[in-house]
Amino acid sequence: MPPSLLYVVKQVELAVRSHLDELLRPHGLTTSTYTALTVLERRDGLTTADLARTSFVTPQAMADIVAALEARGHIVRTPDPTHGRRLRTSLTAEGRALLAALAEEVGALEERMLAGLDPAQRAALRTQLNACREALT
Repeated sequence: MPPSLLYVVKQVELAVRSHLDELLRPHGLTTSTYTALTVLERRDGLTTADLARTSFVTPQAMADIVAALEARGHIVRTPDPTHGRRLRTSLTAEGRALLAALAEEVGALEERMLAGLDPAQRAALRTQLNACREALT
């Protein structure tokens, strides 16, 4: 009997994370810190809580990630003009430059993962994975 799809998805996730951590380590990043940066690249101005939800970590873990990224100059937090106690998080020029510098290596990892799929299969995989994600949200 073949393994369940849940098992296969988890195995893919673990393999991606392992390779991504190895790729990011020389840049002082982890998969979690990189994910936070890429989320901010697409959705500027998130709170730490919103960033945690979209980055798949707990709010407590994201607080540590945000502090580390801020200390390294990759992000900045500014007060929300509509809510005095809320802080909004944005990439700095240094954070954007770091993501740009990593784009080729990360793209090569994704290409390696998808090497056995033709363009139609890649598009179908993306659609199907998004459908699975939405079904569980």
